Amino acid sequence: MARAHRWIQRSVCLQLSIVLACWLAGAALSRLFALPIPGGVVGLAILLLLLVGRRLSVVSLRRGAGWLLADMLLFFVPAALAILDHPEFLGLVGAKILFVILASTAAVMIATALAVEFAFRWTAAHGLASPDSH
Repeated sequence: MARAHRWIQRSVCLQLSIVLACWLAGAALSRLFALPIPGGVVGLAILLLLLVGRRLSVVSLRRGAGWLLADMLLFFVPAALAILDHPEFLGLVGAKILFVILASTAAVMIATALAVEFAFRWTAAHGLASPDSH
């Protein structure tokens, strides 16, 4: 078992395959049960359950996740090309859309910061140590 964990930790391709498998499983479950939640979100929940249940470790996915984050700009190229096809986005409509994007991004960042702060304070108050503190 330890050999399999080391193999996963060394293989970016295998780590990406695990993330992709979670995404595909989430998409299949979302479609099978006609859930009103996108398959990617269900897949993320599956991955979270695997991490919380210690079936996977963060170290086992670190390199693959780092690769995805490093190349994330490539996922936004189609959005940039859509702007070139629709010049109306450069006027008032575009300003409204930009405002909604900036406001929602700020709301997500604030909500995330508050959730992390709450979790950190709750953990400190209950005397629980983080797994990375050892």
